[in-house]
Amino acid sequence: MRVVITGVAGVGKSTVLDIVKNKTSYEIINFGTLMFEMAKAVDLVKDRDELRRLPVDTQINLQKKASAAIGKMENVVVDTHMTIKTPNGYMPGLPEWVLRELKVSAFYLIEADPELIQKRRNSDPSRKRDEDTVADIIEHQQINRSFAAAYSIYTAATIKFIENVEGKPDIAAQNIVKRLMQ
Repeated sequence: MRVVITGVAGVGKSTVLDIVKNKTSYEIINFGTLMFEMAKAVDLVKDRDELRRLPVDTQINLQKKASAAIGKMENVVVDTHMTIKTPNGYMPGLPEWVLRELKVSAFYLIEADPELIQKRRNSDPSRKRDEDTVADIIEHQQINRSFAAAYSIYTAATIKFIENVEGKPDIAAQNIVKRLMQ
């Protein structure tokens, strides 16, 4: 079984997935990290945040290679983004060619209060993120919900929204673990 877990930058997805990893036998694959490793191997980028600034056709080729690799794995949780906010607008994080390779059975969208997300982003010096307002974060979470619905139509995968409350990532993780074990 392959499930996709997504959330906007700063939602706490990595923290929640670290807990999920310790409570299940699922392998967690970060789609963006895999794409970064592939891009870095051919000298396209030096850091992961440069990925979204690559030309769209280059991003598409990296998505195809990464999804083909993940599509060969079993019992995997794919940590990725529903959409990627680029200078030209929102790009699908899981376009048709990726979904076809992944054969997803469920989408879990981790969400949090937009002001909390902005606070987390501003306190993380390890990343070079774009400056987003609370309204931008609200829009991005709404766009992600819309894309999840579209992806679900294509895949027949279910959609579940997981709230990541401040200071309680274990509750969000347990919600995911419960569903993975069904």
